[in-house]
Amino acid sequence: MPKRSRKPADFNQMGFAIIREATDPDYDPYEGKNPAAVELGKLGGKKGGKARAAKLTSEERSASAKKAAAARWGKETTPK
Repeated sequence: MPKRSRKPADFNQMGFAIIREATDPDYDPYEGKNPAAVELGKLGGKKGGKARAAKLTSEERSASAKKAAAARWGKETTPK
């Protein structure tokens, strides 16, 4: 199955994409894509988290938040 990420894997490609978007006024990242599908994708991304939170009970939301906080703050960092 192909990866779904649209980010370039190579730093040179990423840099090229950033410069192209910044300097080319006619550049359209959605060129060649179905506009209806693009809009549906944006819509689903905007409402996904809110819809999921509405389905969870307060105990489930609390447990999820605690798990996220533990993952975020429990990471061991090494001094540079």
